[in-house]
Amino acid sequence: MNRLLSLLLLLAATSGRVSAAIGPSADLEIVNLNIAPDGFNRSTVLAGGTFPGPLIQGNKNDDFAINVIDSLTDTSMNVATSIHWHGLFQKGTNYADGPAFVTQCPIVPDNSFLYKFQALEQAGTYWYHSHFQNQYCDGLRGALVVYDPDDPHAALYDVDDESTVITLADWYHYLSTNAPAVPDFSATLINGVGRYSGGPTEDLAVVNVTAGKRYRFRLVSISCDPNFTFSIDGHDMTIIEVDGNNVEPLVVDSIQIFAGQRYSFVLNANQTVDNYWIRALPPRQDYTGLINLAVLHYDGADNANPTTDPTTDIPTSSSPLVETNLHPLEPTGVPGDATPGGADININLALALNNGQFTVNGVAFEPPSVPVLLQILSGTQNASDLLPSGSIYGLEANKSVELTIPALIVAGPHPIHLHGHSFHVVRSAGNTSYNFDNPVVRDVVSIGTGSTDIVTIRFFTDNPGPWFLHCHIDWHLNAGLAVVFAEDVPDVPAQDITSSAWENLCPTYNAFVNSTGNT
Repeated sequence: MNRLLSLLLLLAATSGRVSAAIGPSADLEIVNLNIAPDGFNRSTVLAGGTFPGPLIQGNKNDDFAINVIDSLTDTSMNVATSIHWHGLFQKGTNYADGPAFVTQCPIVPDNSFLYKFQALEQAGTYWYHSHFQNQYCDGLRGALVVYDPDDPHAALYDVDDESTVITLADWYHYLSTNAPAVPDFSATLINGVGRYSGGPTEDLAVVNVTAGKRYRFRLVSISCDPNFTFSIDGHDMTIIEVDGNNVEPLVVDSIQIFAGQRYSFVLNANQTVDNYWIRALPPRQDYTGLINLAVLHYDGADNANPTTDPTTDIPTSSSPLVETNLHPLEPTGVPGDATPGGADININLALALNNGQFTVNGVAFEPPSVPVLLQILSGTQNASDLLPSGSIYGLEANKSVELTIPALIVAGPHPIHLHGHSFHVVRSAGNTSYNFDNPVVRDVVSIGTGSTDIVTIRFFTDNPGPWFLHCHIDWHLNAGLAVVFAEDVPDVPAQDITSSAWENLCPTYNAFVNSTGNT
């Protein structure tokens, strides 16, 4: 089979899979399958039987009802599961947020749990993934898009659909349950396919465009660990959305994207009809042997370039994304006074790594046996009485909160994610000044690696519940790099609408573990 035909067949196969989007109401079966997305065959944990999992989609203010069915059988990996809907605030539905032992016990095989929540006043690019141990590194991850029928950026693009979602993933040739002390990924997958150094020459993902059209691409990092510098040879990208928040259009030629982050950018297909490399390059030099590529294919390019493979070299970026150049499309007031330390609640989070364990203010997060939410609903009123001790921070209702996070250089840069909120990045990595006027609003931020980096974020406590804050390098989260903010504890019972199905999760999980020894 020649290169062109194989690429077009792959495009057809990929388009068929992506078009099978689900939502806002659907079953999502979690299964074990052997797949070889880079030519290396291994057992995986998959949502809907594909990698990435099926695109989940809906519209702003839609009711979502995703019934997660645990059909896992491969006990060499975790067979229990829980799903987090990354970036959705879960206001009033904290129980549906998904992190195991923070808001729920895991779902066990031959059981299901219906996650019901609303995309209240939210629209943009999100994703979903397992939030139980390191399970999402075994494959349980996918994109989630909430469309806005009244998108203020709609005049800037012509196409925005399932075909314009681009996922970037690291891939491992070992199970997460058998990972080395310092995990290292084996390949980069763009839209679920890729190659690894020394492996077979697998076909790459193809993204199809038609000359003269403008495309809203939704770039989603579903990475467990590395960040990537994303670019498309010969094309600029106009960023219009960051982590579900509209921004003033910003033209760049490369985007450094960290685990858990998302960007929407407009690409104008105004170049010569041809094929162009799409690149997702990891930062460390020891990864240069990996093939981190996909193909941007103009309709008709097969006639212009019969070999199909682009021939361009890695371009030099002249206008890379700089976080401080991102500003909200609509003015958003930064909560608190416009001065460092000017919030109602000011917390410094000092990160450290000792003997393979991460700590926050001297404490490594260890999941409690009883989920934090269940502790609150069982009558615990004071954050200081919640477990795990030293990892719970109480936040009063209707207060401005400032978090300062000095960089942890070792094993960094660390992308920090907050559940339940977006936040204003008033001081970014690589910057010593503060912006209290129009800083970017997002839900994952890199805290940098510079000796003077002190990333500072602000948010407002208007969403009762226990909310996780953690490093989105999944290996680091499960080595202790996390805390829980117990927000407005007295009002949690009134805000959280739980069900008998949620209440049965813990007894069912405990019985399963006690009888099988599996998790």
